[in-house]
Amino acid sequence: MTQYTLLVLSLAVGTTIKPSVAESKQKPDNVLLVISDDLTATALGCYGNRVCRTPNIDRLASEGTLFSRAYCQATICGPSRASMLFGYYPYATKATGYTSGRKEVGSDKDSWPQHLRKNGYHTTRISKVFHMGVPTDIGSGKDGADDPASWNETFNSPGPESKAPGTGETLQNNPGRLKKGAAGGNRFSVVEADGDDLVHSDGKTAAKAVELIHQYRNTDKPFFLAVGFVRPHVPLVAPRRYFEPYPAEKMMLPPKISGDWDDIPMNPGNRRTSENLQMDVEQQKRLVRAYYASVSFIDDMTGKVLKALDESGQRKNTIVIFTSDHGYHLGEHDLWSKVSIHEESARVPLILSVPGKPPSICESLVELLDLYPTISSLCGLNVPANIQGVDISPMLQDPEHRVRNAVLCSGKGRLYRERRWALLDYGKTGELYDMQKDPLQYTNLYHDPVHSDRVAILKQKLKVKLAEIQRIEPGKD
Repeated sequence: MTQYTLLVLSLAVGTTIKPSVAESKQKPDNVLLVISDDLTATALGCYGNRVCRTPNIDRLASEGTLFSRAYCQATICGPSRASMLFGYYPYATKATGYTSGRKEVGSDKDSWPQHLRKNGYHTTRISKVFHMGVPTDIGSGKDGADDPASWNETFNSPGPESKAPGTGETLQNNPGRLKKGAAGGNRFSVVEADGDDLVHSDGKTAAKAVELIHQYRNTDKPFFLAVGFVRPHVPLVAPRRYFEPYPAEKMMLPPKISGDWDDIPMNPGNRRTSENLQMDVEQQKRLVRAYYASVSFIDDMTGKVLKALDESGQRKNTIVIFTSDHGYHLGEHDLWSKVSIHEESARVPLILSVPGKPPSICESLVELLDLYPTISSLCGLNVPANIQGVDISPMLQDPEHRVRNAVLCSGKGRLYRERRWALLDYGKTGELYDMQKDPLQYTNLYHDPVHSDRVAILKQKLKVKLAEIQRIEPGKD
């Protein structure tokens, strides 16, 4: 049997896979997952960005399947990762805070890596896969909200974060740029750092991944390697050379549309605006510059991991997945960061490269929740009956194949997104967008009498979906 390697480009995991008796087609061996933190699809060249340099991720996309309509299940790190790794919607588990999801789902349910581990895979985590606080856990090298049952071995990658030597600045709540240096904590701080990649958490993560990939070449077990990069999560810290291609004055901001906010409800998810963060146009451009520098840093680290896979001779039997836990706003509608359930925050990059499958672009709706059953299927393993994702592996051969009519994402409100319509439901109010005519979501039709029936229909579909996914067995402590 020809062995394939499953590369998940957010987390790398190696695995040896045996085909079931009923199947004659060959299965991949190893799995590599690479997951970036707070990465919007709009920052990647393969998703249409013409400024930010991401040649390694773009190359991976050209070799695999790029999903153009992939969505997270929560626009916040912890709940999104718990959902992806345990296979449940956050609404079903109530795993919505600083958690791995283990307490909420119970000890009787297997995570995705745990399922592979129980089926003969050597599972490894490097840095942030389940939730870790950034910069708190990363700076101190703590495990964060990890799930020990998922892994054979784990490695943390401490880094200096905003304390890195270099040129630092604070961009939010700093009118006139009077405060000097990079403020600590989870905020828009920037450091153009002195020194090389290995000063930083993600440089260490890439180096450890390279070391392990070569090491696993000589082992009998297949591996599932999960590689978690923390950039471009704030603080935006990267070696100075990654900033050089992006002069701040040449950074373009999304258009500022007069009256854009007249029909957008103000709620906790829609409050991270330029005005509330006190960022002038120059600071906004400097923020985009630092974000792009951080993305290029991650792209370079991803390239090192993929190069090791090639050099070790394992690329032909490894499945590679690249994704992020959620998207990110870079000034669209004058919004910044995550938490909102608008398109930029809910949509994620997702690339799946499987040996023997042709390159393609798939425009069908998919969810991060779908990775658990899809990888299990590709590896020739049983798909646990209790999980709520759907196997999307047929899309790798036929990108026109569909498994979902809608996706569900939670944040400060709930997104129910069909191919044409997007309902952002906040309870008593909300937003409705025609994604065919208005893909950038500028005209909220929620209160338009012409679309009142459409709102009612979508709200009823959302209600039915929530009732459906709530029916899971309680977890055992």
